[in-house]
Amino acid sequence: MNTKPTMNRRTFQKLAAGFVGTAWTSSLLAAASKFQLNYMLPSCMYGYSKLEEILPEAKKIGATHIDIWPKVHGDQREQIEAMGEDRFASLLEANNVKLGCITQYKLGPFGLQSEMPLAKRFGCPLMIAGGAGPKDVKGPELKKAVATFIEKMKPHLEVAEEHGVTIAIENHANNLIDSPDSLRWLLELRPSKSLAIAYAPYHLPQDEKQQAGLIGELAEGIQMFYAWQHGAGSHKPMPVEQQLLQMPGRGPLDFQPLLAALADVKYQGWTEVFMHPFPRGIPILPTVAETTAEIVRGRDYLNQCISSLNEGS
Repeated sequence: MNTKPTMNRRTFQKLAAGFVGTAWTSSLLAAASKFQLNYMLPSCMYGYSKLEEILPEAKKIGATHIDIWPKVHGDQREQIEAMGEDRFASLLEANNVKLGCITQYKLGPFGLQSEMPLAKRFGCPLMIAGGAGPKDVKGPELKKAVATFIEKMKPHLEVAEEHGVTIAIENHANNLIDSPDSLRWLLELRPSKSLAIAYAPYHLPQDEKQQAGLIGELAEGIQMFYAWQHGAGSHKPMPVEQQLLQMPGRGPLDFQPLLAALADVKYQGWTEVFMHPFPRGIPILPTVAETTAEIVRGRDYLNQCISSLNEGS
């Protein structure tokens, strides 16, 4: 007598469908777990080019949001004032782009409140500035200076929270917040997540392992990652080819360890392919098309690094 269990066709089809569904779901989950960067387009890369020319370029680099800069690096913030908010809103809508960030080094961290109503009206989640306080301080004095800076920021952070805005401080050279330790203290002492970090590899020692370790420490505090290295610098006249060494994939800095660190902490903030031209206010390359092509090249380099990471995971 055969006691072996049998399976009818309907049961087999249900189980097979379930297996296929499970496999398909697993594939989706695996794909979703793959690390990727959220790109934002910085308007200053195009110098004083018009927003009408810049906004269509966002989709070409895979960006859904734009970072608006004022003079001297760009003049797109002034362009918004000149054209009016309605016209700017129409341009954003026509190009399927959102306002993702307002960068305002000129106003500084204590002058951003005047920009917050604009950010709120456009649903802009981020504003970036440098720090403020004594320079070249270290050790206990540095911690004290960062604590003083944060205390002064508290009323501004309260207003930022009311407007749905996060203020990110870049580790800019010759600034209170310009060193790994200053970034560590900023993260440790911040009173809320409305104060964050705009991480600029350019302004830190060009050591991939050291920077990767720092990214791991800062983790949740980073809201902007500038894909930007020092290269040959950006503060003196030099051929364009040397200026472009600031871009990812051109200069000597290997971004793979930095991206691996971002992947390890499951970084969900923004990334900008970035550099500064000399003099400020000019596009990184003569035309809008050439500028976009160079940003795309930098993005492709970053994506290739990430592909290697995902293949090895």
